[in-house]
Amino acid sequence: MGMKYIIAHDVGTSSNKAVLVDINGEVHATASVSYPLHFPHPNWVEQDPDDYWNAIIKTTNDIMKKSNVCPENIAGIIYTTQALGIIPIDKEGNPLRKNISWVDGRAEKQAKKIMKKLGGEKIFEKIVGIKLMGKDVIPKLLWIKEEENNIYKETEYFLDVNGYLKFKSTGKKVMEWSGASSYGFDLKKKDWLKIIFKACGIDMKKLPPLVRSIDKVGGLSKKSAQSFGLLEGTPIFGGCDDVQSAAIGSSAVRENEAHIYLGSAAWVCVSTAKNLKHKNGAAVIQSANPKMNIAVGVTEAAGICIQWIADQFYKHEQEDPNIDDLFALMDEHVKDIPPGSDYLICTPWMLGERCPVSSTTTRATLFNVSLEHTRKHMMRAVYEGVAYNIRWILENFKRDFGFDIQSLKLIGGGALDKEWMQIISDVTQRPIETVRNPKIAGAIGGAICAAIGLGIYDDFDCSKKLINLDKKYTPNKDNAEIYDELFKTYKSIYYSLDKTYSDINASRF
Repeated sequence: MGMKYIIAHDVGTSSNKAVLVDINGEVHATASVSYPLHFPHPNWVEQDPDDYWNAIIKTTNDIMKKSNVCPENIAGIIYTTQALGIIPIDKEGNPLRKNISWVDGRAEKQAKKIMKKLGGEKIFEKIVGIKLMGKDVIPKLLWIKEEENNIYKETEYFLDVNGYLKFKSTGKKVMEWSGASSYGFDLKKKDWLKIIFKACGIDMKKLPPLVRSIDKVGGLSKKSAQSFGLLEGTPIFGGCDDVQSAAIGSSAVRENEAHIYLGSAAWVCVSTAKNLKHKNGAAVIQSANPKMNIAVGVTEAAGICIQWIADQFYKHEQEDPNIDDLFALMDEHVKDIPPGSDYLICTPWMLGERCPVSSTTTRATLFNVSLEHTRKHMMRAVYEGVAYNIRWILENFKRDFGFDIQSLKLIGGGALDKEWMQIISDVTQRPIETVRNPKIAGAIGGAICAAIGLGIYDDFDCSKKLINLDKKYTPNKDNAEIYDELFKTYKSIYYSLDKTYSDINASRF
């Protein structure tokens, strides 16, 4: 029979990472394909569903070729994907438009309309825990109904990215619990929040049947199997959103255990069995573990801010053939600048923000620029700005949910950046541990879901055995004072400029 393997795909905002992992958690091959974001209008962000599917086909073939594993030894396939996607499909399964991405903020008008209908913003926030914003799914579904009514009428089901990939793989139209909880999901009843969808005028028949992360949805169809170079009938599991798979891949799966993901976006996530309310932009949603929930605070722009600086201020170095690793050079530049960046502060809200504050109109700001500041200062200020945002989320979590988080596990590509890890440890004054293979932790978390679905492991505690921790970072107490001071200023920048951001951007978005 030979060793059995699982193929896990982590379908993110900018790329798909495919991982071939054996049932002992060892990685045997990886592959990655990137795809673009489309910006057809200010504050609109879309992606082509065909780009996801083509990336899945390409990376599946790549890892099978690299590994020389026989198709009959593939025990299952699972997808972990970006959350909040909206892909309307017709009865034949054709996408009726591009995916409306999770960072898209087009539906502010509809969000306000829904809250007004349900008693006003203050009453809505009191009942639900957070205000609706133009980035949320239900307002976007209403936007489609109002602005693209022909598409709405033709839609058989609204699928998220994960649901679309499961459909392309098996022909089954379903949505998994964690993906559904990014739409509107009753954590107690494990069902759609029917009362909210109905009150908003969304046809419940357009929401697909629900499955769990560990459920076998179906087998690989003949057509998909041929595209993948795999056997027809290879099991496809429910999978989950990327936040949830990352929690499993970080091994922070028990009550009150926390991890931070640092990629294009960032988030702070805490596992809990409690049914808590949303609060201050933080959502309490279904875990990949059907028995658990997670509290998550998403920072919409993290690594993408670093990439922006690389593209705008390091073009010359990018073109220099003598520079092998641009980000290593940028790290050296960060080291040249003292903690606090000589009082230069960057707020990293390039795409608006969800948490620690919810705003569609807020944007990034460089505060307190003077003639002494250089691009090196800007670089460090961006690293620190993301760290301040994370500290603010942790502060809110303690106040709102009672989570007293003593240490943090770090995953995502940012975890490979030693300078950034030390800055986050210093700003939050908490010890940090990174996992081995942090870039593919989400995919490994997905593979663990499939392994439980296959009956290889009993429960999610197996992640403690399967996930290897790597480096440790201890907070430098000497830097606590400057970061305490600038953190207070960081928060005051938002409160001072919130109305100004709204005034300048409300009509644009």
